[in-house]
Amino acid sequence: MKPTSRFMNAVSAAALSAGVVMTGTVAIEFASVQVAEAATVSRIDVRGNRRVDAETIRNYINIRPGRSFSNDDVNDAVKRLFSTGLFADVSITQSGGALVVTVEEYSIVNQVLFQGNKKIKDRNLSDAVQLQPRKSFSNQLMEADAETIREAYRRIGRDDATVTGRVQELEDGRVNVIFDIQEGGRTKIKAINFEGNSAFGDGRLKDVISTKQSNFMSFLLRNDIYDDNRLRADEETLRRFYYNRGYADFRVISSNAELDEAENAYTVTFVVEEGERYRFGNVEIESTISGVDGETLRSEVKTRQGGVYSAKDVEDSIIALTEQVAGMGYAFAQVTPRGNRNFETREIDVVYSIDEGQRAYIQRIEIRGNQRTRDYVIRREFDLSEGDAFNQVLVQRAKRRLEALNFFQTVNISTVPGSQPDQVVLVVDVVEKSTGEFSIGAGYSTGQTSDSGGGFSVEGSVTERNFLGRGQFIRFAAGGGRDSRDYSFSFTEPYFLGRRIAAGFDVFKRTRSFDDYDRDVTGATVRFGLPITEALSTQLAYNYTQEEYTCDASDDCVSLATAIRDAIDEGKWIKSSVSGSLIYNTIDDMKNPHDGIYANLTLEAAGLGGDAKFIKATARGTYYKTLSDELDLVGLFSVGAGHIQAWDGDLRVFDHFSSSDRIIRGFDYNGIGPYDATTKDHLGGKTYFNASAEAQFPFPILPESFGLRGAVFADAATLYGSDVAGAIGTDMNWRASVGAGLIWASPFGPLRVDYAVPVVKEDSDEVQNFNFGISTRF
Repeated sequence: MKPTSRFMNAVSAAALSAGVVMTGTVAIEFASVQVAEAATVSRIDVRGNRRVDAETIRNYINIRPGRSFSNDDVNDAVKRLFSTGLFADVSITQSGGALVVTVEEYSIVNQVLFQGNKKIKDRNLSDAVQLQPRKSFSNQLMEADAETIREAYRRIGRDDATVTGRVQELEDGRVNVIFDIQEGGRTKIKAINFEGNSAFGDGRLKDVISTKQSNFMSFLLRNDIYDDNRLRADEETLRRFYYNRGYADFRVISSNAELDEAENAYTVTFVVEEGERYRFGNVEIESTISGVDGETLRSEVKTRQGGVYSAKDVEDSIIALTEQVAGMGYAFAQVTPRGNRNFETREIDVVYSIDEGQRAYIQRIEIRGNQRTRDYVIRREFDLSEGDAFNQVLVQRAKRRLEALNFFQTVNISTVPGSQPDQVVLVVDVVEKSTGEFSIGAGYSTGQTSDSGGGFSVEGSVTERNFLGRGQFIRFAAGGGRDSRDYSFSFTEPYFLGRRIAAGFDVFKRTRSFDDYDRDVTGATVRFGLPITEALSTQLAYNYTQEEYTCDASDDCVSLATAIRDAIDEGKWIKSSVSGSLIYNTIDDMKNPHDGIYANLTLEAAGLGGDAKFIKATARGTYYKTLSDELDLVGLFSVGAGHIQAWDGDLRVFDHFSSSDRIIRGFDYNGIGPYDATTKDHLGGKTYFNASAEAQFPFPILPESFGLRGAVFADAATLYGSDVAGAIGTDMNWRASVGAGLIWASPFGPLRVDYAVPVVKEDSDEVQNFNFGISTRF
């Protein structure tokens, strides 16, 4: 017999299935091989198999009796058997005229059990691990799954969680895999430090980043969880913050987090280099495309000489120029900015160069990471599709839209080469986040005639922004107080009939008990919204409401003003109307606005059936401006107006405008304007104007991550005109007030407390200094 040789086969990770290869590791399996250099055998014996049929194993090795084979053939046979993921060990030897294949099968997983877990449900852990029932078991997979579970706990802020995997042997080669979990305590962030910053204080920068220092509200806010990905995102957030405020040389030198195991708490440190602050110097436009004159496009440029350098202004200029040139018929036009720093004058000259650009088309759009959100919900935010000309501006616009949906933690869009030189593949990577919300709000009003009914009131709501992963919005809210009850349900489909038209409906019921009478309002609205530009949109709606007023007792109505008593005696009052709104919105952050304009103009016509017959116009605009980046001081100026006119007869008293804290603070609800000469009841007015100036600032002492801000304000308003017979005080007399407030971005929604003092008022006005309720900015 020829001499035999023995080979030890190291099987690489790339050649093995998931049953053998672990992510981030390389598993080495050894196979014993003892064959002649070139030989034939008369039979193939399979040993050690319990579940896998012997003939199946023979088919895998691809060696046949009577045919010569070599050591390479044996090596390939071993690799193929390992690649099935069914065997922990494989040994192939030659014994006389037989080739002996000895295998050791992996056990089969019967169940995967989790013990000791409370913060993460079994279902979520089962989805995360690789070991699954009826799949092959391996110790490598069990260790990898234990690390996966530990990582899941780190993501919810429990870095000291321990996970141990063990096996419970069963009959027939089956096992139960059990993970024993000790969840540990919450890992906090005890400090966030910045080094190298002088233009902005630590408090201001802490407000910018998403990682927050632990405080007594962290158990509700859950924003003090350390995460490497969040830290990287915070680096980018800091860069954009500085770049948009003139610091073009800003760098994040390092960011790290040190865990104090004794305290189970992180200390996060950012080391930055701010550099100098720049302003825009000369701004020029160059074009290499014949027929495109750069000077004619100057109005599209958002950067102005002398202004503080802002990367966002440069980006907006690129978008505006690209869209304008594309509209002229140059679909592949590319706008490239070139900056030239002048270190002496601290100015940056910017030249926007317009070139024809490389012709490239989108082969396909590939979406990854969306486990809940459906593909079409993401695809419809793109103004391009497969086969269209590639346009980087439209890609960036789609990225902004996806981020604005608030469905995802992160959105990254990249390109990879397609199958042809002029084709690219768009790869959209998203990380989803929770889109369901439960909130509780509270309010207090001291006025006995207030629209909330007076006293404390509470409201709870359940909201889902991405219903069934379809991008639909659904909300149910209920609330009330001593003298009030509110119920509402809303639904919105943002892409009605596959177009960028938001369609939805609202149904509601509101009851109020005032001093002398009760009011019951039931209604519904069907609405359609259509974007006109990125900042301008319109909304059309049909509104139906039914109002009913009743006196608490037969003698209560006697003390009311005649106009109010007559309206109550009319019984049910039905309003059927259509309305249209124009909305202009350039606010940078709707939750924490610092810059931009929000304006709303609404026209409503009542009389499509029902009892009400009037035309009503209202308008409100608010301008936000950062007064000091260093102090995070924000100023806002708001103006509003409204007019209502009956087109058949006179307005009833309840259709008039009533003053509220959105018109002027420091006065009771419906506490100014025309009133009844006998009872002194305020009757509302046909026309109002109002204005407000306010400055908002971080509340001292408390960390900005707590979300508490202070405000000082001055309000002015007038409410006048009436169709009520005998009303007095109908002249255009102005009121004014000054005050201070606290604004809290609480886990239950934005809350606000104001204390206002009237400085200009009439003798008939009703004062209410203190107001506490849900903050409504827009």
